[in-house]
Amino acid sequence: MKRAFTLIELLVVIAIIAVLAAILFPVFATARGKARQTVCTSNLRQIGLALQMYAQDYDGMVPFAKDASDAYVPQIWSPVPACQAQLAIMPFLHPSPDPTQVGTILPGAMDPYVNSKDIWRCPGDAGFDILDNNYSCDGPCPLPARPTMFKKYGASYLFRTELAFRRANIDSFEGFDMQSQSAVGPAGVNFLFDGNGSWHGSSFAVGRSGLRYNVLYLDGHAKSASYDQYQRAWATDLGPVGSSLCTD
Repeated sequence: MKRAFTLIELLVVIAIIAVLAAILFPVFATARGKARQTVCTSNLRQIGLALQMYAQDYDGMVPFAKDASDAYVPQIWSPVPACQAQLAIMPFLHPSPDPTQVGTILPGAMDPYVNSKDIWRCPGDAGFDILDNNYSCDGPCPLPARPTMFKKYGASYLFRTELAFRRANIDSFEGFDMQSQSAVGPAGVNFLFDGNGSWHGSSFAVGRSGLRYNVLYLDGHAKSASYDQYQRAWATDLGPVGSSLCTD
């Protein structure tokens, strides 16, 4: 006579399976996340190469262009009205859907140097609703980016547009590291970065410390930066507020 499993034995087996699943699923999710992060960083490196080619043709200058936050949250530039006024006539850095004409794509300043529009897409791009590092709007600035930032605006990345306004030269530009109180070259100045730090952040971290950003620096190298590293790059002083280019 065959002996059947008892209810307790079945419950024990189910419990073991549940524990194994709880252990393995986060591991699989982390592996997938790392793969997406790697592709994202690789895309930024390709954009860095395109930036070098652009600069060769324009005497070392960065593109005079804007990103989605400049176009759709222009109030972030309200402290420098002369710069804010120029946003309306600046091209996008990357191809971007025309909000006034469905199906039309506005060209980007770097288009001649980029072979595929897909390098502007970060596989980890899950969209967002606010700019997680900009509080210029009496609180977090709203920028609806659904279903993904790439789908909505043509790129998963944001641009440090101040570099364009200052006509930064990638061969000689220097910033000032407020933490070390010393000059830093292009390798310490952030050029392009993830639109949101939650795409590659840790779900186990507390608060904003778990955010991570893939960052392309002005010298062309790219890396995954912790929240503190990202903030340090942003804290690099690029010079007096409002360059000569943005004076009235």
